Amino acid sequence: MIHQYINNGYHIVLDVNSGSVHVVDEAAYRAIPAVEKALGAGKETAEEIGAYVAPELSDMTDEEIAETVAEILALRDAGMLYTEDIYEKYIDSFKNRETVVKALCLHIAHDCNLACRYCFAKEGEYHGRRALMSYEVGKKALDFLVANSGNRVNLEVDFFGGEPLMNWQVVKDLVAYGRSLEKPHNKKFRFTLTTNGVLLDDEVMEFANREMANIVLSIDGRKEIHDLMRPHRGGQGSYDEVVPKYKKVAESRHQMNYYVRGTFTRHNLDFAEDVKHLADEGFEQISMEPVVALPEEEYALREEDIPALLAEYDKLALEYIRRKKAGKGFQFFHFMIDLEGGPCVAKRLSGCGSGTEYLSVTPWGDLYPCHQFVGQEEFLMGNVEDGIVRTDIRDAFKTCNVYSKEKCRECFAKYYCSGGCAANAYNFSKDINGSYDLGCELQRKRVECAIMIKAALADEEKEKIL
Repeated sequence: MIHQYINNGYHIVLDVNSGSVHVVDEAAYRAIPAVEKALGAGKETAEEIGAYVAPELSDMTDEEIAETVAEILALRDAGMLYTEDIYEKYIDSFKNRETVVKALCLHIAHDCNLACRYCFAKEGEYHGRRALMSYEVGKKALDFLVANSGNRVNLEVDFFGGEPLMNWQVVKDLVAYGRSLEKPHNKKFRFTLTTNGVLLDDEVMEFANREMANIVLSIDGRKEIHDLMRPHRGGQGSYDEVVPKYKKVAESRHQMNYYVRGTFTRHNLDFAEDVKHLADEGFEQISMEPVVALPEEEYALREEDIPALLAEYDKLALEYIRRKKAGKGFQFFHFMIDLEGGPCVAKRLSGCGSGTEYLSVTPWGDLYPCHQFVGQEEFLMGNVEDGIVRTDIRDAFKTCNVYSKEKCRECFAKYYCSGGCAANAYNFSKDINGSYDLGCELQRKRVECAIMIKAALADEEKEKIL
């Protein structure tokens, strides 16, 4: 399976099954699909293939065509072009693998001090009631994680909400309890805190810098956009309140192990300006995610917005390159891609592990496949005392992968997005094996931009060497 595209002047060819990426000249770019057709038609020798390809390269001499074909066949012979899918034949054994729980999202607070307009958690209530997780429930959740993690040593726990700082003492107590479990059970906890910043203070920062492997700071970019979408319940904005604190967090963590995370909506289709704004404010770890909302919401992204959004990713990619070359670079989550190693096979096929390796825990101890399913009773899997009772739900997520999703099969980005978000698929198709088509369009563009950026920055390195 081959995917070809042109971006920023680069002719890029992706061999999907091997993951090999080639930046080629215009002649090879035209010839590669023709060679594939020739091979499919049973042509074997270079001469036969050259004759088959010649009409596509009519502006070239026979010698030039032969040279181009030889280069393409050399890539084929090296296992870097026209490769076969080696994963699907293993999918049955993959689906039958024994899974362990390695990560929990603790809903430490089903309550919030902001009223974000796009919040899927409905101001922290998750379609239910306001509540704070007790220390006792949190302890049982960590005990459940340890007991169900098998031989895995490294475990992850995200303190989530609502707003987790509204239950800060329990967060601190649970971190201490988690640390007490590490040595006796040969485990290591990696804690993460996600916050809107309103209650962030020096004491929280000091503790988080000591105990939290990562901090996620919610901000939507420019002041006018942030205040529009992330106001207090009284309507007043929160930008001026949180930005100075976020800057202090970023510097105190030496611009590492945090990121500012925004959401863009129909109110800022020019979201590249928000990313640039955050970079100009000194943040070096940035994520900006498309809102996921039903079409009837006035802020929801719509199909007619796709061309503008794709163009905006291209614009952001060029700015990203420009700043990197100028020594003023930043990391953008969706442009981070590993073309050499990348995720393990399990990750490539099944993604985040929701419902199997990753679960969410409500304040009263109920277990759901992930935070976006919380409150949807059909996905209630069990609780921290009894464990997973609905094994059928776990098994459904266990068999959810890029081969169970029809639209993933022929998508070049499938091994990068791993089939996308099961919650988004369910919310838009009522099937975790379905798809969220708008999200898929944006994901494909992000992968294309990320690969192009790699090519451009590699060129920069070559120039430095020369």
